[in-house]
Amino acid sequence: MATVMLRGALMREDVNNVALESIVALVVFMLVGAVAGWITDYLIRDAVETGFRKRVEWFRKGLEDAGYTEGETDKTP
Repeated sequence: MATVMLRGALMREDVNNVALESIVALVVFMLVGAVAGWITDYLIRDAVETGFRKRVEWFRKGLEDAGYTEGETDKTP
C-alpha cells in the first residue's frame, strides 16, 4: 500500500486514484498472504503430526520388543 502511495506521489497522480489503487493492492496481497499462510499451516501441521505418529509407533515397537503388551503394567515393587 505504501509503495503504491509513494509511486502516486512521485508521479503526481490524482489522490482518489492512488487511494483506490492502494486499497486494491492491499486486498490482493492480503489474499495472497492468507492463501500462503493457510498452505504453510497445513504443511507444518501435517509434518508435525506425521513425526509424532512415527515417534509413537517407534515407542510402541520398542515396548513390544522389550516384552510389554498393551494394558500390561509392571508389578515389581
